[in-house]
Amino acid sequence: MTTLRQPVASSAHPSAAYYRNRRARGRILHALIVYGVLSIVGFVFVLPLLWMILTSIKTAQEAVYFPPTIFPRDPQFGNFVSAWTYAGMQFTRWTWNTVYISVTVLVGVLLTASLCAYGFARIRFPGREFWFIVTIASIMLPPQVTLIPLYVLFFKIDWLNSFKPLIIPAWFGGGAINIFLLRQFFLQIPTELEDAAYIDGATRLQIWWRIFLPLSIPALLTVGIFTFQATWNDFYGPLIFLTGRENYTLVIGMNLFYSQFGSEIHYMMAIAFLMTIPMIVVFFVAQRYFVGGIVLTGVNR
Repeated sequence: MTTLRQPVASSAHPSAAYYRNRRARGRILHALIVYGVLSIVGFVFVLPLLWMILTSIKTAQEAVYFPPTIFPRDPQFGNFVSAWTYAGMQFTRWTWNTVYISVTVLVGVLLTASLCAYGFARIRFPGREFWFIVTIASIMLPPQVTLIPLYVLFFKIDWLNSFKPLIIPAWFGGGAINIFLLRQFFLQIPTELEDAAYIDGATRLQIWWRIFLPLSIPALLTVGIFTFQATWNDFYGPLIFLTGRENYTLVIGMNLFYSQFGSEIHYMMAIAFLMTIPMIVVFFVAQRYFVGGIVLTGVNR
């Protein structure tokens, strides 16, 4: 009788486990390469911030060493207080001015831009597409073109050297790019939610306030971050419309400090870092909504 032999796996044909291990090693290698490249790029972007922080705690002599030192030999953490209370400077007052302008502009932009975006996205009226195109086309108009007419207008109504030219225009539409971004997001919201609200007797304003705004938090936070950053770092507007030192913002105050005490590099870096802290805090607080999406509840389209 002949005995049956079990087939023996040939070494010339690798097993399935071999291919799984090979794919796993490939994924690990790919991840290492991706994270390595991202780490290098991230370090390049963070390097100026690190250099600013390290320079801000150096002594006046060490801040101008050549070749420069990376880490301070004798850290001076009191530079932040000394720079903030430097003789003749009013950084506390300028900080309050900047916060007041930035928050007021932020509220105006979010309210009026979302209202305009809701109108362009949901309300049908004669010439809607035409006026939307005109609104978008205004983005191509450089602000320098309207500078002289605006300056003359604000001069005639006695708004110069006040916060009104910097705040009130934000309450009339909030900017074309913000209207565009919010309108595109509103178009993604199912119309069934709006129809259901109509059946329940809701008005246009109630639908905008109770349905569209809560569902548009990521878009609103994106617009809010960009608006707050642009207002906080704005140099052009305050330079043109503000003349009294007590009305300066932080950016103008820092430029004044540089023009008078430009040799105090360590103090300049300390003030610049303190100015950057609110931007860092705002971004990390809103990061989860800013980089994340939203899952709309209700009726799917």
